Amino acid sequence: MGAMSARTPASGPAATPGAAATPASAGGAPHRSGFACFVGRPNAGKSTLTNALVGRKVAITSNRPQTTRHTVRGIVHRPEAQLVLVDTPGLHKPRTLLGERLNDVVRTTWAEVDVIGFCLPADQKLGPGDTYIARELAEVRKTPKVAIVTKTDLVDGDQLARQLIAIDQLGRELGFEWAEIVPVSAVADQQVGLLADLLVPLLPEGPALYPEGDLTDEPEQVMVAELIREAALEGVRDELPHSIAVVVEEMLPREGRPADRPLLDIHANLFIERPSQKGIIIGPKGARLKDVGSKSRKHIEALLGTPVFLDLHVKVAKDWQRDPKQLRRLGF
Repeated sequence: MGAMSARTPASGPAATPGAAATPASAGGAPHRSGFACFVGRPNAGKSTLTNALVGRKVAITSNRPQTTRHTVRGIVHRPEAQLVLVDTPGLHKPRTLLGERLNDVVRTTWAEVDVIGFCLPADQKLGPGDTYIARELAEVRKTPKVAIVTKTDLVDGDQLARQLIAIDQLGRELGFEWAEIVPVSAVADQQVGLLADLLVPLLPEGPALYPEGDLTDEPEQVMVAELIREAALEGVRDELPHSIAVVVEEMLPREGRPADRPLLDIHANLFIERPSQKGIIIGPKGARLKDVGSKSRKHIEALLGTPVFLDLHVKVAKDWQRDPKQLRRLGF
């Protein structure tokens, strides 16, 4: 299960032209840069792993499955390489038009990256969903595939060993060999650095794709919307997560503020599918919505580095997950 040789550069997801990096690292080895994407069933730990590798929150996490909707790119800078992480939604059997579009995003991403990381939680036996994804991966013949066994902090050594053997066997049954099988825990920070060490040699040689210091290429407005949605997902009833969409209508500096005391006004709408869901989001006397505002504001201020006034409104967009026109309006 040694590392496979890197293939020639893929066209890759479009990169923002960055400052040209030196073609070789300090040690004289050629500089490498490219795209890796994490795939896996919903709630396999992909977003948490992306954040751990980047060293900062660039993807929203939730204990509820299927929270990622946008392809978030996290950028890992190293002297010898730049690794651009593409965090995709969880591949799943779609029940709505939104679900179908999310699956299309995943498959399009696979076709464009240099290495694919398949996240499989250590604490869950391989199931039909994992086999379904692995079978699809087997069709992507040229791209190196790394099995990443996540959440290793939740199991003992014996359970982990059984999972590693099962994953190796899964690849063999489907006619391909994993470039690597790597156990990690993003929460306990175990082997996260090693994972990056193993992904880098699978990237093509080339200069950096993004300027030093950039951690993501997501527009700030999209990240702010995701942080609000993450806060809104906490503690709501099971049927609600898929029904919440957030659109930031505007972000404007408050006029007339002194230069040393700036304030950013952010106006955002939370869209749900049915009027009956409005009360769940707003809560008794607006308490829940207020809590969503205060929790997300802290993360937004940390992200943007400036004090924020957050104005949230809840609106109904009837059955938006099944309506192509509404999906377009909400950015899907």
